[in-house]
Amino acid sequence: MSQRPLTPEAFLQRAASCPVFDARTPSEFAKGHIPGAHNLPLFSDEERHEIGILYKDQGKETAVLRGLEMVGPRLTEYVARVKETTDSRQILIHCWRGGMRSSSLAWLLDTAGYRVALLQGGYKAYRRQVQSTLATPWPLLILGGMTGSGKTELLHMMRRRGEQVLDLEGLANHRGSAFGAIDGLAQPTTEQFENDISAQLQTLVADRPIWVEDESRRIGRAVVNEAFYQQMRQAPAVRIDVPREQRVKRLCVDYGSEAPEKLAAAVTNISKRLGGEQSLAILQAITNGDISYAAHAILDYYDKTYLFGLSQRDPQRIIVLDPTPDQPGQIARALIELGSKLPPKLKPEA
Repeated sequence: MSQRPLTPEAFLQRAASCPVFDARTPSEFAKGHIPGAHNLPLFSDEERHEIGILYKDQGKETAVLRGLEMVGPRLTEYVARVKETTDSRQILIHCWRGGMRSSSLAWLLDTAGYRVALLQGGYKAYRRQVQSTLATPWPLLILGGMTGSGKTELLHMMRRRGEQVLDLEGLANHRGSAFGAIDGLAQPTTEQFENDISAQLQTLVADRPIWVEDESRRIGRAVVNEAFYQQMRQAPAVRIDVPREQRVKRLCVDYGSEAPEKLAAAVTNISKRLGGEQSLAILQAITNGDISYAAHAILDYYDKTYLFGLSQRDPQRIIVLDPTPDQPGQIARALIELGSKLPPKLKPEA
C-alpha cells in the first residue's frame, strides 16, 4: 500500500503539484475546503446523518456495515470520477479528522493504481494551521483613502509592478460598502474566506511589505479573522487624498451603468444610517438618472465613516501621501517609492 500520512504543512506543499480530493459531504465542503480541492464525497449529507444516528444508537459495527452497503455499489464511480478530474497517478485525500472516510477511499484508489497521501488529522488539522497562519505576524502596509479613491485599482497596478498585495475584496467577491454586492457574485463563507486568505499569505514572503486595502472587518457577508484584523488595525497606514470631484467621477463610471433598481436597493439597505430625508433625495436622484448628485450625497456619509475609522488608528503610524498625484499610475509609483523609504519606526513588522 502506498498510503502515507502527511502533516498539514507537507500536505499543502504537495498540493501545489498534486490534486486534492475531499472525502467529506457536499455541505461540509461548501462550508469550507482547502482552496483548489475537489469534492469526492464518500457519503451524501443524508447518508452521513443516518450513519451517525446508527453509530450513536447501535454502535460502530452496525454503522460500518450500513456504510459498506451504501458505498459498495459506487466503488467504480469513485475511481471514474478521479480519472475524469486528473491524469495524475499521485493524489492527496482527506476527510474531517483523517479517519475512515479518507482511509477507505485511499485503500480503493491505491488498489486502482494510484499513489495516495493522506492529511494527518484531516481538515480539522488544516483549519488549525489556517488559524495559526492568520495569527502569525505579517509585514502589512495598509492603503487608506476615502471611498472612490480607486484603492483596489491601485493595488492591482502595484501587484503588476512586483509589489506583494493581499486583495481582500477580491477574495470576498465583494466591492466593499453597501454597493459591494451589486455585481451579484456569490460570496464565500467566512470559513472559506479565512482559508483563501491563508492560502494567499502562504505565497508571500515575510521580508517585504504586503499591501492591504483599509477595510472594515465585515466585507459583505465575509468576516475577516479577528487576529488578522487586529494586525491590520495596528499596521502602518498610507493615506492617499483624491479630490472629491475625481471620486464622484469614478463612482459614476463604476456604478452609472447599473440598473437603477439595484442602486436603489443598496441605498435602502443603509437608509437608517443616511437618514430618511437624505435617503429620499438620493433615491429620487437615482430615479432621475442624476448619479452624480447621488454619489455626492452618499460620500457625505462614507467620508464621515472613513474619518471616524481613521481616528481610531495610532496617528503616529499614519503616513499621508502628500501630494497625491493626479493619475492612478503616478499614485501607484509614488506609493511603491514611499513604501521603500519608510523610516524604521514606521516599517511594517513581521
